[in-house]
Amino acid sequence: MDKVKLGILLPTRGLVIADEPPESADLIIEMARRVEAAGLDSVWVGDSLTAKPRLEPLAMLAAIASHTQRIRLGTAVLLAALRHPVLLTQTLATVDLLSKGRLVIGAGVGGAFNEDQIREWSAAGLNHKHRAGRLEEIVQIVNGLGTGEPVTFAGKHFNLDGARILPRHTQPEGIPFLLASHWRAQQDAQMFRAARLGDGLISISDTPEEYAQLVQKVRAIHADLGRDSAKFEATFYMTVNLNPNEAKAEAEATKWLTRYYGSEIWGTRWGPFGAPNRIKERMAEYVEAGAQTLVVRLAGFEPMRQLETFLDQVAPEFS
Repeated sequence: MDKVKLGILLPTRGLVIADEPPESADLIIEMARRVEAAGLDSVWVGDSLTAKPRLEPLAMLAAIASHTQRIRLGTAVLLAALRHPVLLTQTLATVDLLSKGRLVIGAGVGGAFNEDQIREWSAAGLNHKHRAGRLEEIVQIVNGLGTGEPVTFAGKHFNLDGARILPRHTQPEGIPFLLASHWRAQQDAQMFRAARLGDGLISISDTPEEYAQLVQKVRAIHADLGRDSAKFEATFYMTVNLNPNEAKAEAEATKWLTRYYGSEIWGTRWGPFGAPNRIKERMAEYVEAGAQTLVVRLAGFEPMRQLETFLDQVAPEFS
């Protein structure tokens, strides 16, 4: 099996959907430190304002940066279009500096598929119909401002005249952006965006067969554009629950995901839920399909227990 980088999605939403409100974010820090001690590649946090409330992702990563030394710190995924690119650049540059160049941004257009999601954009003072165009301009602006040089930009959503932000990004080639793309969506614009503007792609609910087609197509577009394929990172985000009792794993994961999203919307595209061997087999299928990085979300109300089981019984298979 090809070697794969493993990351863990930290429960910044799980913390607020638990039966009791959180009194601190210590669990998040503790899990990040445990992931690093186990030798995994990265930790990740999600993003939402009002549709799926949680801890603010970049503030959380800044805190994690001060408690870790090696692991990459990622967003899966950042709704960048909710933010202004100049302010976002300053925040990203700060977190990149605090982490000594360990930041990676998974970013997506974001949803507007139900009333809660549409209200989220309205709450931020934005038209949800503009989110794709905003994201594309934001990636370009952040990359420009990240150099520390003045940027002039004339776009549909943003205009800058010699704007300059310091500190520049700590990583010499800038903070990498992994742009969300899904084969099941059958949107060429998504795939072209990832190939043209991204340093990689991140997908969340494709089957292994779909994901293999996605990676192949995006990489082909990337190559046609003359970009360096060696620097393109294919990432997949999956959701599991570890319990040798498959029925209990399924029940807990379904309850957790329903509370997380407000409804059960993904069906069999999440999972598997059950014994570690089932999870390992599914992960191996995504690696075979072209995933270089796997981000694993633990769908359960005892995330540290889930994490320890994963680190003990699943992760060694991929080291």
